Amino acid sequence: MTSKEKKKEESIARIMKGLECSRKEAEAIWTEDDRIDHMKDSEVTADLTKEQKEVAKKMRGTGTRKAPTVYDFKTRERKSNPTKAGIIAELANFLSEKSEYAVEDLEITNKERMVAFRIGEERFEVTLTQKRKPKK
Repeated sequence: MTSKEKKKEESIARIMKGLECSRKEAEAIWTEDDRIDHMKDSEVTADLTKEQKEVAKKMRGTGTRKAPTVYDFKTRERKSNPTKAGIIAELANFLSEKSEYAVEDLEITNKERMVAFRIGEERFEVTLTQKRKPKK
């Protein structure tokens, strides 16, 4: 028994069990399914003329095509936040000029977010976070 015949027998057994029908009915169902799967003429389309088959084929088409997806990989321009930039600048100014600690290597690593510096052997970063307005 070839693998195709084995698959056919398994399918027929599954149809008989699932539909609770006789072997003859299951074989008829399998034959019709096989015709449809392999695009062969079925009993319904066998008596149609060539023109009628062309019309039937045309009517089966949905007429829609999925347009290809176009991705936009442009990075969004961030809005500047002058308030945060000013606070970071003031923090950097305070740390460099008015701090009681010996601040070294002061650097604004992100003009609206972060200041990095060193005191002795230790490294520090100050990160500014602006919270959103609460939802009502």
